[in-house]
Amino acid sequence: MIAETILRLVSAREPGKTICPSEVAREIGGPQPEAWSAMMPPVRRVAVQMTKAGQIAILRKGKPVEDPENFRGVYRLAAPSTAVDEA
Repeated sequence: MIAETILRLVSAREPGKTICPSEVAREIGGPQPEAWSAMMPPVRRVAVQMTKAGQIAILRKGKPVEDPENFRGVYRLAAPSTAVDEA
């Protein structure tokens, strides 16, 4: 369910645009912070798996993360081609 939501939201964006992982969490968990905030760690885990599989890209400061297993801070999700275009 998480992977499908990520792919749907990323593909719905205009080319070159990204999504926030919290958008995915809100889509699944609902609008209440206590519900969607619990979804953030699973969203990150799935995003890492999807990045390693080449399905999406994790961006920090507009650039693809070097190591999807080991990055910190605020991040965005994008289509792989977006990451290549921005890099």
